[in-house]
Amino acid sequence: MPVSCTLIKNDEVIFDYLSNILSTIVYKDVIHRYKIRNVEFFDRLIRYIAANIGNLITSKKISDYLKSQKTDISPRVVLSYLQYLQNAFLVYKLKRVDVNSKKVFEINDKYFFQDWGLRNALLGLGNFSVPDLLGNIVFSHLKQQGYSVSVGVLNHLEIDFVARKADKALYIQVSYLIVDNKTKEREFGNLLLIKDNYPKYVISLDPVPVSAYKGIIHLHLRDFLKMEI
Repeated sequence: MPVSCTLIKNDEVIFDYLSNILSTIVYKDVIHRYKIRNVEFFDRLIRYIAANIGNLITSKKISDYLKSQKTDISPRVVLSYLQYLQNAFLVYKLKRVDVNSKKVFEINDKYFFQDWGLRNALLGLGNFSVPDLLGNIVFSHLKQQGYSVSVGVLNHLEIDFVARKADKALYIQVSYLIVDNKTKEREFGNLLLIKDNYPKYVISLDPVPVSAYKGIIHLHLRDFLKMEI
């Protein structure tokens, strides 16, 4: 949120601002607009999404979880509520797409927040993992660059992001740190299975990026965010 850059650099002040923005989006743009009656469930749903950034999610999985918490909500209602959140541009849904056939899978989507600060306003600043944050940052940068983003599926393996724009395409793996050969083989190896010639990147927080490996570019997150791709 742009105004947060002009505020006093104090967590309490900034979080108060973000919480007010979040309340406006949720209660005016969503709950009031769609006449949602089960506000308690809707609030729990948003928090569930916030706590599962980058994880595969289905409406049935959410419904089953809520039933275990003594809340009986059908998958159809869950899907409707998730769509309302997307309509308000609070979250984005990423479909899973087969890299070779371009087939779109109908289940197991991923959700990312439009603004990480709003996500923090829901769960608190310290309630996240670094890989979750990195993934959301990379996703947001791709969206800002005008790419359509999906999750890639290749021979039962996952490519974190497949980004397309006009005649361009990018394949991206995101990793906190490349700590050993096993991690390197996983992150670079998945991309090596893709046989086209579009650019392929591994993005991490390694202070000294691993040199390019068989045509795959390794970048520090900071350098990736400086790029116009």
